[in-house]
Amino acid sequence: MATWSDFEKIEIRTGIIVEASLLEDAKYSTHKLKIDFGEETGTKQSCARLVRYMPEELIGKKILAVTNFPPKQIGKNMSEVLTLGVPGSDGECVLIHPENAEIVERGARLY
Repeated sequence: MATWSDFEKIEIRTGIIVEASLLEDAKYSTHKLKIDFGEETGTKQSCARLVRYMPEELIGKKILAVTNFPPKQIGKNMSEVLTLGVPGSDGECVLIHPENAEIVERGARLY
């Protein structure tokens, strides 16, 4: 079982996708994202398997990501944050986002 102190170590923050492109060279990921988490965390790169999304529909989307995992090499790209999602009925990722995204600031921490 995880403890409360384990949970407190993980930083899950809101960010806005500012760039999205298809990854041609990665084995499992489909998109390379640049996500703006605000002044404190800055803009970070993420590689994610998002087959249900086209790059243009991701731009401007407010999402949640783990921002304090160590970077991970994904093919030729470095993923600096873990973009969060849950499986849809087809097993493919559906991004997690705040319900009232317009009132949630970039970089807000999940609690």
